[in-house]
Amino acid sequence: MTGSFASPARALTARALGILFPPQCLRCGAIMEDGGALCQGCWPDVSFIARPYCETCGRPFEFELGDGALCGACVRTKPLYDRARSVFVYDQESRDLILDFKHADQTHAAGAFGRWLSRAGAELLEGADYLVPVPLHWTRLYARRYNQAQLLARAIGAQMAIPVAARALVRKRKTPPHVNMSAAKRFRNVRGAFHLHPKAAAMIDGKHIVLIDDVLTTGATVSECSKMLKSAGAIKIDVLTLARVARAEES
Repeated sequence: MTGSFASPARALTARALGILFPPQCLRCGAIMEDGGALCQGCWPDVSFIARPYCETCGRPFEFELGDGALCGACVRTKPLYDRARSVFVYDQESRDLILDFKHADQTHAAGAFGRWLSRAGAELLEGADYLVPVPLHWTRLYARRYNQAQLLARAIGAQMAIPVAARALVRKRKTPPHVNMSAAKRFRNVRGAFHLHPKAAAMIDGKHIVLIDDVLTTGATVSECSKMLKSAGAIKIDVLTLARVARAEES
């Protein structure tokens, strides 16, 4: 008897909540009828990434350069990870989506972001053994109360049925924010900042790992994380982020 009423009751509750708290656009806050993440006015302003892009780091190209094309940065220096993909370009139009999610408690956006990430990273997620979020230092986690990368990883994991190794990596050293730092300074800043949790080593060995973070800029953070995972024997490391900077050259 309980089961027969469960679905109608759940539907009625969802309907009531929809009336009391109608869905809003994540970017401008406009009330929406369809429950999507962005309204019709904001959707065209966000630069979603699609091919053509660098086959390794995912940086978008203006023109089609052929299968397997690489950007100049990846030709000069192969990243420590295998592939990276992102949902949209991090620019003036999309900036608030990221900042509100990280700093303004808009954790409800994780569900929509997880669906976007699952689509954008479908080729990376196929066959993945674990999702590993980039960790925050404990002091920053205490101040923010949540790790946005972990929220994204859990949303993707629920969507794609991939386990999340939330504590595989530990940020052992607090690093200054990367804002206004050059690429070289960013790489120096995170050197030695991460280590592998002792209990994670056996779990990572021989596995395909997908690192999850919010923004990819120079790749300094994910490169350092990749170094730790490779030291534990990971055979493949891909990177999936919500946004990425799309400057012509980043390194």
